[in-house]
Amino acid sequence: MAIRPGGQYAGRPLHFIWLLDCSGSMAEGGKIQALNNAIREVVPAMRSAAEGNPEVQFYVRAIKFSSGASWHVAEALELSHFKWVDLQADGETDMGQAFALAAEELRSLPTDARLLPPVLVLVSDGKPTDDWKGALQALLDVPWGKRAVKQAIAIGQDADFDTLQKFIDNRERQVLRADSAEQLVKWIKWVSTSVTATPPGKEIPATPVPTPMTPADDSVW
Repeated sequence: MAIRPGGQYAGRPLHFIWLLDCSGSMAEGGKIQALNNAIREVVPAMRSAAEGNPEVQFYVRAIKFSSGASWHVAEALELSHFKWVDLQADGETDMGQAFALAAEELRSLPTDARLLPPVLVLVSDGKPTDDWKGALQALLDVPWGKRAVKQAIAIGQDADFDTLQKFIDNRERQVLRADSAEQLVKWIKWVSTSVTATPPGKEIPATPVPTPMTPADDSVW
């Protein structure tokens, strides 16, 4: 293992990338606020889980997509330095452009034996409005894109579950459905801490079968 300055061992690098829908529909029902709150709340839990997994060095960043896609957090920051900046909701759902941006980044990663498979987490409440099929195939054609652990969280009943499942590209993993802010926090925390707590060489746990929540109040999305 490599040595950090000061004599500490450096963990094996793992890149964790959020792909986040901030289209106009995310402004409805407080979904964008819930997403921002969920990620901000989960960062301390990720750090806590990572403390028990010193063999891995986690790097976190985020892609946002609406009318187009861009890096929301462009620099691959160590988890200890990662700070969340709120997203704003507006525009279309150009999910394909987010796939293309992720593919470009994964293509640039070194084929280093120490590098662990990246983790991509897609969160969306709607259907893609661009050519996502070709972009997704391009992502899966990248060696690190194929090997990456991919998970998707659907916000509400209008999300495109079929597309999200194709992104996951693994029958053992299912789309997680969040019908409320509480459930969104639950799934984001489950995905994030499962990753940061899993030692090298161990398989990240397959997702549990999602059970939609149907509260009686107006908090259903």
